[in-house]
Amino acid sequence: MFDAVNAIERRYQPYLEQLPTTKPASADAAAASAAATALASLHPEAAASFKAALAEYLAHLDAAPEALANGMRLGEAAALKILEARANDGATGVDSYRPKTKPGQYVPTAVMVCSTWPTMRPFALASASQFRPGPPPSLKGREWATDYNEIKEFGGKASTRRSAQQTETARFWLMVGPQAYHPLARQLVAERHLNLVDSARFMALFAVTLTDAYIAAFDAKYHYEFWRPVTAIRNADLNDNPATERDTTWQPLDNTPMHPEYPCAHCILSGAARVALESLGQPMPELSLTSPTAPGVTHNWSNLDDFTTEVANARIWAGFHYRFSTRVGTALGRQVGEYVANKVMQPVSGRVQR
Repeated sequence: MFDAVNAIERRYQPYLEQLPTTKPASADAAAASAAATALASLHPEAAASFKAALAEYLAHLDAAPEALANGMRLGEAAALKILEARANDGATGVDSYRPKTKPGQYVPTAVMVCSTWPTMRPFALASASQFRPGPPPSLKGREWATDYNEIKEFGGKASTRRSAQQTETARFWLMVGPQAYHPLARQLVAERHLNLVDSARFMALFAVTLTDAYIAAFDAKYHYEFWRPVTAIRNADLNDNPATERDTTWQPLDNTPMHPEYPCAHCILSGAARVALESLGQPMPELSLTSPTAPGVTHNWSNLDDFTTEVANARIWAGFHYRFSTRVGTALGRQVGEYVANKVMQPVSGRVQR
């Protein structure tokens, strides 16, 4: 959508390439056509509904037929260019994760999540490992013992230390996917009354930032393959640290996601989202989210420090991540966010932003 609209206004460097335009061309038609074309390709089972929605939208636009037609062709061309460029990026590669085992020994058989993403080609990062953090702390050290005991006390399903509010927050952030972060970007677009090209650029920047943050997260996860709390706590007699006692029946608040622990992916996403949101400048309006995993609950933030802190705490209270993993994750997200914000879709030299 951004490349389509920007091809008409030419205020920023394109994400992929500067497409030729035929005037007159409706930017609204270009954006809508790009969205419909991309969605129909990604979800062919629903292609008819996307095309119908596009036709209905275009019918209500106040533009000459020639401008609508030119805009539609431009949007379709932009979408096809992006789809072609990403066709072999590794996002849908076949899971080849090899569980560690011995001949004849049982291991859990659930399919791993995003095991191919470490080899997925990023949208802006030079490589998935560009900002790979250092390893988790030594199992013999004080930091490991401190963070182990925190999650053991506060993250268990039967915890008596976790408050009702903390439990609600943990369940709130069990949600995953675009619904967890993209509504914040849309709220900010509406609050700032951004025009079409600036809206498209910001949403594109937000999506690129979070996708690359995910790629960086899974690069680190599958590189270090650090054990989850449910594994560590039930096997604490193996870590050679007298400050960590074993609990043979410990369970997290909810089912642990099927991928390695370190670092915290939700924390990486919240850190990256924060940088992208802040790229539109201050002051930041109050933002809010609802969650399908905590029906009837709305969370609000008047500053983004509270937002990233809440996400980090939620993953501890859910029994999924250690405190050190949340700190590293949030910092990694900020690194990715800052890199993307300064790397792609920059203003064209000499043009003054409106």
